[in-house]
Amino acid sequence: MPRVLIVDDSAVARAVLSRFVTSENRFALAAAVPDARRALEFLSRERVDLILLDLEMPHTHGIDALPQLIAAGQGARVLVVSSAAADGAAMTMRALALGAADTLVKPDAGAFASRFGEVLLARLDMLTRPPTSAVEAPRRAIHPPVPLPAFDAIAIGASTGGIHALASLLGEVPEDVRQPIFVTQHLPPAFSPYFAAQVQMSARRPAAIATDRARAVAGQLLVAPGTAHLTVSGRAPEDAVVRLSNATVPTGNLPSVDPMFASLAAVYGPRLLAIVLSGMGRDGLEGARAVRAAGGTVLVQDRATSVVWGMPGAVADAGLAQAVLPPDALGRSIAASAGRIA
Repeated sequence: MPRVLIVDDSAVARAVLSRFVTSENRFALAAAVPDARRALEFLSRERVDLILLDLEMPHTHGIDALPQLIAAGQGARVLVVSSAAADGAAMTMRALALGAADTLVKPDAGAFASRFGEVLLARLDMLTRPPTSAVEAPRRAIHPPVPLPAFDAIAIGASTGGIHALASLLGEVPEDVRQPIFVTQHLPPAFSPYFAAQVQMSARRPAAIATDRARAVAGQLLVAPGTAHLTVSGRAPEDAVVRLSNATVPTGNLPSVDPMFASLAAVYGPRLLAIVLSGMGRDGLEGARAVRAAGGTVLVQDRATSVVWGMPGAVADAGLAQAVLPPDALGRSIAASAGRIA
């Protein structure tokens, strides 16, 4: 039975979370502690599978303790449980970029309800499914880059676990790669501005939330807003114009990777590079089919480093992925091809 460690300074939150965790005998409560220091002390003696981490805590802030908790957890996945306030959203984005597996909005102390418990258990179920997390394999071999065909645009889709993976990928892409980069990450709308700011830091290039009828600019990274699909229209790459859409898609995602990939494939054809990172579900699969049908290149994150291998796994299982690599190797592949890209 997976073991859970709760780290939250609120006694009420610890009690309620403990009750939810143990309610259906699917998880065992290893401990519930009020701060990061005691969590680290506990992890020095005990192993757990999951850590529920509050961010606003006394002594050591959850963000500051996160790298230590990930290391001490020896593969335990960290689920950040945070408020949806603006400051909480910004901190949550930082936590995901640092390696937290996922985030869950924590209600006010007096507003916990059974629905929150259902969502919490579903999230814990998802995070304890195989494969193992990237944190569990810190000594994996360094993958060499793979040669890539010439491309004029990069499109990246991701969901659960994708923020950390995206930061790892973009950290390997040099600033002199000037092709526009389009990103769809499944996130609540309130998190989009903080995600764009975090991506800008990782990518070392201008990043912005896409707006309708904006032009694709060389060297810029555009992020899908949380309220619409990011698509592109135009008869040729030089005519590419962003169009935002609220069309219903089969996966039910908004924003969705599928319409982004499909629309970019229609404009860029064989000179589109599409990448699918960690995420739950199958979003990106049909878009990847469109990219391959147009002659473009499709790469996916590997199983070992994915928090959830649903999205990249669906593309790989369908035989659409031309390479399956860790995020840093995906970035190095872009870097290695930069000199040959026209």
